[in-house]
Amino acid sequence: MAEELVTSALKEEEFNKKVDFNIWKRLVAYAFKHKRMLILLFSAMLFVALIDLIYPQLSRYAIDKIIANGSVENMSKLPAFALAYVGIVILQGIGVVIFISRSGKLEMSIAYDIRQDAFKKLQQLSFSYYDKTAVGYIMARMVGDIPRLSEMIAWSMTDMLWASGFVIGCVVFLLSMNWKLGLLVLVVIPPIAVLCVYFQKRILKQHRIVRKQNSRITGAFNEGIMGAVTTKTLVREEQNFAEFKSESGVMRKASIRAAVLSAMFTPIVMTLGSVGTALALYAGGSTVIAPTVFGASMTIGVLSSFISYTTNLFEPVQQLAGIFAELQSAQASAERVISLIDTPCDINDGEDIVKKYGDCFDPKRENWEELHGDVEFRDITFAYKGGERVLEHFNLHVHKGETIALVGETGAGKSTIVNLVCRFYEPTEGQILIDGTDYRERSQLWLQERLGYVLQTPHLFSGSIKDNIRYGRKDATDAEVREAARLVHADSFIEQLEKGYDTEVGEGGARLSTGQKQLISFARVILANPKIFVLDEATSSIDTETEVLIQSAIKTVLENRTSFIVAHRLSTIRSADRILVIRNGKITESGTHRELLKLKGYYYDLYTTQFTENSTNSLLVNPTGGGIDK
Repeated sequence: MAEELVTSALKEEEFNKKVDFNIWKRLVAYAFKHKRMLILLFSAMLFVALIDLIYPQLSRYAIDKIIANGSVENMSKLPAFALAYVGIVILQGIGVVIFISRSGKLEMSIAYDIRQDAFKKLQQLSFSYYDKTAVGYIMARMVGDIPRLSEMIAWSMTDMLWASGFVIGCVVFLLSMNWKLGLLVLVVIPPIAVLCVYFQKRILKQHRIVRKQNSRITGAFNEGIMGAVTTKTLVREEQNFAEFKSESGVMRKASIRAAVLSAMFTPIVMTLGSVGTALALYAGGSTVIAPTVFGASMTIGVLSSFISYTTNLFEPVQQLAGIFAELQSAQASAERVISLIDTPCDINDGEDIVKKYGDCFDPKRENWEELHGDVEFRDITFAYKGGERVLEHFNLHVHKGETIALVGETGAGKSTIVNLVCRFYEPTEGQILIDGTDYRERSQLWLQERLGYVLQTPHLFSGSIKDNIRYGRKDATDAEVREAARLVHADSFIEQLEKGYDTEVGEGGARLSTGQKQLISFARVILANPKIFVLDEATSSIDTETEVLIQSAIKTVLENRTSFIVAHRLSTIRSADRILVIRNGKITESGTHRELLKLKGYYYDLYTTQFTENSTNSLLVNPTGGGIDK
């Protein structure tokens, strides 16, 4: 199976791309946001490179001018020379300190900026992105790829600057001292360039597989943790482990291949560098002894500095080769991070809309019209991307303050209707009017800030009960939080807890029951005071006693608000102003609870079936029966 995954991965188009320097240009732009820091960093690097180039010339001077003659007068120059040498070393140390401190700060700054852009994009993306994107993919980008790229840009970019400057300086000194011998040494550079091109594609391919598998493994960890109870109850440990072993095996093989290729690359470059040094030593040594084609004569000091430049030349070349190999590795991360930041939003406000109403990060509430809650679907057609049409020529008018209940089979289009109302999706054709105006002529935030949405499985954030209720309105006082809880009857269980409103709910509300979480979500909605309210299967997974509390909470929440209720338990919608039966994306029945019972159609059959089931269950506890509520 592992081999099949590798083969499948290699077939993907993304693994056939060459290194895209436009992507790196985008990422390096994050560094150039910090110009002052870069100027100081680059100045320090060039200064360090300059001092590195001076050392061989100091050695040349010491050998030819002081040591070679061996006179007392020349030897007396040694203390001054040594003092100057120490001074240069200290200056170089200061340059290195500046380099390390600035590079570290630049790394953190780049990571901060990229994370801000990536998280901002995640806040802007519509529901459709999260429908088709695994959590592991997103987490791998945010947690793994971004720090790696910031480190690569901050450190490798400065190392590359130093290495490039030093190589150019070495070449200039070599050619100025003896251009023929310098050209002989540089003959090994073309083979090194060929090797870089040869290894580029192979290393990059393996690292792309590694990054892809890292996303899958992160997703497997997430699912394994979130689904631990299901795994235990279905005794899936062995199968899960086998699947995880297969996924991690693919990553292991690709990582080993990449490591082997990188391990081969550096020694080959080192060998070629040694060949260049050997050539310089043989030809230069011969010239010192007697005139050759490379020159009439050469002093020991010149030969020493020449060999030093030759040896030092290939050290930064090797470093550049290593950076290049690392670049191949990081290319896969760069592609994925930029693809996240560049992900287009399926739902966008036009420039004129943003200019007038602002966006979710900079709203201009002073320009917002009042929202009353009149909603109209006008000839709506909708299909999910790559899917069949869910709604076709759908029409519905909901008046301000009206409560509409949606009933129907799974997949009939109920949730699609409420998601369109909330503008989590937009219609493929037709218009949705809010207070008589196409809601695309208003900002998304204008609508969604006035929405209250309670899901079947409500999400609570880590923190206290008070914090989660206040999430509906951050500036709410403690008294307002308590009043919201009282209105939906959540105060009864909250006050029984040891820490009351300061009780920690745990991750995702794990320390509370489903019914308790649902009541807190209702309190959160009450505090937000929405104009349009959506209740999506909010009572389908709770006990009967809690359902009574929630039904009472629903009456409080729905009062004077336009409301859409998607219901499985029909007992929660009997008091709705209008009940719509949705089948195959169309309204097949419409009316009040009593009117639909008189029709004796789909709703009647569904309601009587539920009533019979509930009555049977009740008789197991209470032998006294009752008639159907009409």
